[in-house]
Amino acid sequence: MKNEHRKEERFTDTGRVDAHELCVLPGVLDDISASGCRIHFPVPVKVDMENDYSIKMKIPRKEFLLPFSLLCRPRWITNSENRSNIGFSFLCSPGTPLLLRYIDFLKAASKKEADSLFD
Repeated sequence: MKNEHRKEERFTDTGRVDAHELCVLPGVLDDISASGCRIHFPVPVKVDMENDYSIKMKIPRKEFLLPFSLLCRPRWITNSENRSNIGFSFLCSPGTPLLLRYIDFLKAASKKEADSLFD
């Protein structure tokens, strides 16, 4: 899914996100781009906006069975009584090459889906 107000293409996808510094329960990936992502947690969480956090992302696709670790910085948070939504930007991380491969995979899948609409 592309948002026209962003510098980079953002994709709606799902995956498990472990961010033990933030929450003992796993979060869920809502969308992702090469520079950041949006994750929700099933409970409100407290976030230090000045802190960087390590997350481990597990994508349920056969092409990406191994989880990848990313260093993230929170950009915004919204809390409700039963959920937190957090926007993160990615920092240079050991998992960056796999993240970029994943984004390329999503771009190709999105293009293939768009092309099939005109067939």
